[in-house]
Amino acid sequence: MKNISVMFLTTCLLGFNANAASILEGDRSVPVESTNGMVVTSHTLATDEALKVLKEGGNAIDAAVTAAFALAVTQPRSGNIGGGGFMIVSNDKNGQVDAIDYREKAPAKAYKDMFLDEDGNVNKDLARFSHKSAGVPGSVAGLALALEKYGTISLAKALAPAIRLAEEGFVVLPRFTKGTTSQKKRLSKFESSKKVFFKKDGSAYQPGELFVQKDLANTLKRIAEHGAKEFYTGKTADLIVEEMQRHGGYITKDDLANYEPAIRKPIHGTYRGYDIFSMPPPSSGGIHVVQILNMMENYDIGKLGHNSAATIHVMAESMKRAYVDRSAYLGDTDFVDVPTKGLISKEYAKSLIVPLSDKATSAKTLREGDAPAYESSETTHFSIVDKFGNAVSNTYTINFSYGSGIVVEGAGFLLNNEMDDFSSKPGVPNAYGLIGGDANKIEANKRMLSSMSPTVVKKDGKNFLVTGSPGGSRIITTTLQVISNVIDHNLNILAAVSAPRLHHQWLPDEIRVEEGFSPDTIHLLEAQGHTVTEKSAMGAIQSIMIKEGTFYGGADPRRSTSKAAGF
Repeated sequence: MKNISVMFLTTCLLGFNANAASILEGDRSVPVESTNGMVVTSHTLATDEALKVLKEGGNAIDAAVTAAFALAVTQPRSGNIGGGGFMIVSNDKNGQVDAIDYREKAPAKAYKDMFLDEDGNVNKDLARFSHKSAGVPGSVAGLALALEKYGTISLAKALAPAIRLAEEGFVVLPRFTKGTTSQKKRLSKFESSKKVFFKKDGSAYQPGELFVQKDLANTLKRIAEHGAKEFYTGKTADLIVEEMQRHGGYITKDDLANYEPAIRKPIHGTYRGYDIFSMPPPSSGGIHVVQILNMMENYDIGKLGHNSAATIHVMAESMKRAYVDRSAYLGDTDFVDVPTKGLISKEYAKSLIVPLSDKATSAKTLREGDAPAYESSETTHFSIVDKFGNAVSNTYTINFSYGSGIVVEGAGFLLNNEMDDFSSKPGVPNAYGLIGGDANKIEANKRMLSSMSPTVVKKDGKNFLVTGSPGGSRIITTTLQVISNVIDHNLNILAAVSAPRLHHQWLPDEIRVEEGFSPDTIHLLEAQGHTVTEKSAMGAIQSIMIKEGTFYGGADPRRSTSKAAGF
């Protein structure tokens, strides 16, 4: 928790004034305010480049694609072209809300037991830090699709800032140095990674020094010249396949050529009169954000009080029940039947949580509910709105910080290790402690389950809240807490983003909390039978609230490089 800055304390003292006025950019104790456009990302340079697009007349989708590619250069630990993600696009003018699924896919050679050793146990190094741990990347195809369908600028123009930042370099900030230093062993395992992230003498780039990525710049130039297809069928594809062949990876030219993103119908729920739109499977996020909110709606959370023991009890009990269902039901709907309508129905939620004992429910006693079958850790998020009524909520990832740690030789970008998000062995937890079932077993060409939850909340048909977060299994609970903070407790957006968070995911059977909760509150929860454990900060949720034509941006102080900016 010590990585939350002193500004977090300032926010706690000042940020809870719902009528806080706009002040000079750079003071992060109140929300940034604007009326023409707003960008909130986890890196200052990405925010700046995306804001330029809005100022030049581009829309939120143009700015989002620009930001995503800029993050791939300036924040390689999570920004990426070697991973995948999800995007929600919402338009006030026509009422349309779409979900773009550009999640990675398993290669055609993938099979159920590919990460099990001869004793039937999961080989964690193979599943997480090898060439076999990489899924077929979707970011380039997904971002290009978003721009083609909803944007107004060319892909080449959206790529230009990223190309410049890679070719000319950018000034390293302390968080960058801390990240590469902490992961030096993993990033030095392969020469292709070592020569990108460390100087010739093996030392890390220090704050204030210039970080140049020539190979990545050349890759981005090829995509700008030839389009997204270059990544999947051109020289970049050849470099990926050659990397796989040198080290026993499974991705082939056919896997890359056959990859396609998908436009899906978003999950839609309601909460106290607000409409919630989030990602459908292979995200578990949308379903369970709505499911948990549905359970919470049976109790007067506002009256119980913000982060009171009574509120936390209701939230934790709701969270653990949703995570039981996540393990049992969720997977890629192209391969398994997920009872989505049942899982997000208010009647089902009520049956799970009403009545609620004043004592904690033991995780050992919980099993998935009978959901009516109506129908067959390092990630980064950004939120953008424009004057045309567009809102974009985007979360994308390479899974772990720096993914697999493997840079594609000659291409300059990191491979994801998303194959670990499958259930390598049903019933055995993955790196985030999540228990998976058969619905999320490894299968060829299947998308692995994700907790990413880009979300747009609407009020009376208009965009109201744009939000989402990194954080692995904690993405779902981080996102719903910001929604509750705004709707139930009337916090301004920066206060809602900055407030201390909690998390329960069924197993392990504990309420995980950040620093900042009252000791009295923790004692009350323990008296109810909860195990409460204080651990490091959760998520980095970049959010925008829209009220009466004004945009309020809240950049999460848990990331020192986060920035909200508008004009």
